[in-house]
Amino acid sequence: MSHIAIGHGGRPEPNAWRATLSGLCASLVGIGLARFAYTPLLPAIIGAHWFQASAAAYLGAANLAGYLAGALLGAPMARRMAAPTVLRGMMVLAALSFFACAWPLDFLWYFAWRFAAGLSGGVLMVLAATTILPHIPPSRRGIVSGAIFMGLGFGIAASGTLVPLLLRQGLAQSWIGLGILSIVLTAVAWHGWPQQQPAAASHHRMPHGPLPTLQLRAVYVEYGLNALGIVPHMIFLVDFVARGLHQGLNVGAQYWVLFGLGATVGPLLAGHLADRTGFGPALRLAYLIQAAAVALPAFGLGDGWLILSSVVTGAFIPGIVTLVLGRTQELLAHHPSLQKPAWSKATTAFALSQAIAAYALSYLFVQSGGNYQLLFAVGAVALVLALATDLVVAVTVKPQTR
Repeated sequence: MSHIAIGHGGRPEPNAWRATLSGLCASLVGIGLARFAYTPLLPAIIGAHWFQASAAAYLGAANLAGYLAGALLGAPMARRMAAPTVLRGMMVLAALSFFACAWPLDFLWYFAWRFAAGLSGGVLMVLAATTILPHIPPSRRGIVSGAIFMGLGFGIAASGTLVPLLLRQGLAQSWIGLGILSIVLTAVAWHGWPQQQPAAASHHRMPHGPLPTLQLRAVYVEYGLNALGIVPHMIFLVDFVARGLHQGLNVGAQYWVLFGLGATVGPLLAGHLADRTGFGPALRLAYLIQAAAVALPAFGLGDGWLILSSVVTGAFIPGIVTLVLGRTQELLAHHPSLQKPAWSKATTAFALSQAIAAYALSYLFVQSGGNYQLLFAVGAVALVLALATDLVVAVTVKPQTR
């Protein structure tokens, strides 16, 4: 496939949808499964005495360190090799990491493979969508980007549904099952990647117009604040329901499934909104809605409001990825060669902020005597700050660009 044809009315032809399917498979394997499937496997790893609890936590950190490395290396790798080659290699690496983790030979073996899984996820996050979207008409990029990042949502949903089912067969069998699924998804994606830049890109090889440096830096800061804002739900939601509300682990797990269901539809809804309003307005609305959803548990309004909070926040875990990617590409429409590096910086800002926030909020939780409400309040404030940052920059820059 040398290019992706565009049909009448700006709708992608079937081969464009095939590329979109490849992107979805990549985000599902590299991030959806390689990152989120580890969470429900962690108690089983400790329970089976594969590793002590402290060592298992370091293994989680290995995945994050690999993800950061992948986010930084993705764009340089694509300059040295064809992007489809890199994407296929990273999907294979992620699949191999699942099989390798079925045999806990020693700590360094496991650490290396969890790092490799994170590395593949970071590269796939940076390259998958940015390889496909230049072939898609601007009016359809929101919905296509949303479809690509549905893989994240499917991974979150699988962490609460598929992984517990696999664990009934055994811990090693669970890793092997995830490996087999990843191999199948890699095969589905293999021939779907576009092989070269679209012809339209030749018109924009030479950058023209001023660089939107201030807006881009604002997006990086906002994305980092967004990462902080969702940490209370990502880490503490189940524990809050199980222990904070005294409803037990089974009920807490049900809220995680709701969180995952929201995550499966969030990217498409976010992308559809962006196609209608533009990525800038959609991003501001996303910050506002997230701030309200993250704040809800702090008010103790009851189960109905907590369900709403879980579903909406879950929807924006992958949904915000769709919007921030679209916004960076929108800002750099006349500088296509800078789009991958900009998205790499945004991905790095998100991953680094999320890692720092996870440790900082865990420390705050202990120091506050287990005050869950404080954590949700901090998350909401971070999202309000993201919205405020975007609005201030919009007011500052707009008169200069008219």
